[in-house]
Amino acid sequence: MRYQPIDKSLFVENRKNFTAKMKPNALAVFNSNDIYPIGADSTIPFQQDRNIYYLSGVDQEESILVLFPDAPKNKHKEILFLKETNPHIAVWEGEKLDKDQAFETSGVKTVYWLKDFHKVFHELMSQAHTVYINTNEHYRANPDTQTREDRFNIWLKENYPAHQVAKSNPILQRLRSVKHQLELDTMQQACNITEKAFRRVLKYTKPGVWEFELEAEIMHEFLSNRSKGFAYTPIIASGKNATVLHYIENKAQCQDGQAILLDVGAEYANYCSDMTRVIPVSGRFTNRQKQIYNAVNKVKKEATKLLVPGTLWEEYHVEVGKMITSELLDLKLLDKADVQNEDPDWPAYKKYFMHGTSHHIGLDTHGYGLLHEPMKANQVFTVEPGIYLPDEGIGVRLEDDVVIQEQGEPFNLMRNIPIEIEEIEDLMNA
Repeated sequence: MRYQPIDKSLFVENRKNFTAKMKPNALAVFNSNDIYPIGADSTIPFQQDRNIYYLSGVDQEESILVLFPDAPKNKHKEILFLKETNPHIAVWEGEKLDKDQAFETSGVKTVYWLKDFHKVFHELMSQAHTVYINTNEHYRANPDTQTREDRFNIWLKENYPAHQVAKSNPILQRLRSVKHQLELDTMQQACNITEKAFRRVLKYTKPGVWEFELEAEIMHEFLSNRSKGFAYTPIIASGKNATVLHYIENKAQCQDGQAILLDVGAEYANYCSDMTRVIPVSGRFTNRQKQIYNAVNKVKKEATKLLVPGTLWEEYHVEVGKMITSELLDLKLLDKADVQNEDPDWPAYKKYFMHGTSHHIGLDTHGYGLLHEPMKANQVFTVEPGIYLPDEGIGVRLEDDVVIQEQGEPFNLMRNIPIEIEEIEDLMNA
C-alpha cells in the first residue's frame, strides 16, 4: 500500500477488545471484500472490508480472519488465511503478503494459505458452539449486491446448521465508534491532506473554471500525499448546483458572482475525512452570500459545543434545529407564523436545511456508531449545518470533523483549514 503502515499494536488491541465481548466457546469470521467486475477483464479498484481491516490491518483481497479465543490449541486463537503468493503472481499482480509480512502487519502469528481454509475451519467448528458472522447493519446501508461475506454466511449456515449464530456487528458498532489514538492520528493525516487540496483550490479558482477542473486539482493533491483519492464521491457544486444535496456530476462552468460548495475529503490508510467549504468564484463573496454564510457558520460553531459525552444524537439535532430556526427568522426566510404552525415531524426550518447535522466518521465516511446510545469521548463526528436557497442560486454548507473530549469542547481535526470569510478572501486574492 502507498500509505505508511499503521503500527500493528492497534490491530492487536482491536482484536483483544472484540474477543472480550464474545460469548464463551465462540469463534468469529471476517472476509475480505470481492474485487468487483466492470466488464470484459476490467475491475473496480479493490476496497477492503472495513471490519477485517480494523481487526487485522490486512488490505488485500481473498483474506479471512478467524478469532477463537477459547480454542483448545493456542495457535488457533487467531488465524489469518491468505491467498498464496508466488513468483508468477508477483510478476503479474505485484507482491502479496507472505506469512512473515502478514504477522508484521497484523500481529497474528498463525497464518495459513487459503487452500487450507476448509480443513482447518472444520476442525475449529467441531470445537465451537457459536459462530459470529459479519453483517452490514449500518443504519444507512441498502446494498443491492451480494458480497463475499454474504456468500460465506449462506455457506456457513448450510454446512453447520447446528451451531448457534451471533452477530459481530453490535460489538463492532460500539468498538469502532470510539477511536484509538493511532486512529485519530491517521484521521488527522487524512484531514491534513484535505487541507492541502483546499488551499490549492483557493489559488486555482477563477471565473470560467469548470467544476471538474477543481476536482482534478483536488485529486492531484490527494494522490501526491499518499492518499488513494476521495473518501467518497466529491461534490463540486457552483451556483444553484449547491442546492442539490448530492450533486456529483461536477460538470458546470463556474460563473462570476457565484459561490462554489466543495464537499470533499481525502482517505488515508482507509480512514476518511469529510470537509465542506464554500468559496466565491470571483474571490469575493456578495453581501447576500455573506449573510447566509455567516448564519451557517454561527450555527456550526454553536452546534459543535453540544458534542460532549452523554449527548443523545436525536436531542442534539432538535437543539440544532432551534439554532437554525433562529437564524432563518433573522434572515426573514421564516416568520413567526411559519414556526408556530409547523409540523413537529417536519419543522419549518427543514424547507431550507433538510439533512442531519452530524454523523460518525472513521473507516467509513458515514461511520459505525449506535445513534441511540449517548456520545462518548474519542468518538469522531462531522458538524455540517447548511442553508439552501434554490431560487437565489445559493447553497451554503460548512463541515468539519471533530473529536469528542472527556472535558470541554471537541477537538477539531480541521482546525487549520480556512473557514472564515476574511481568510478565504485574503488567500484567494493574495
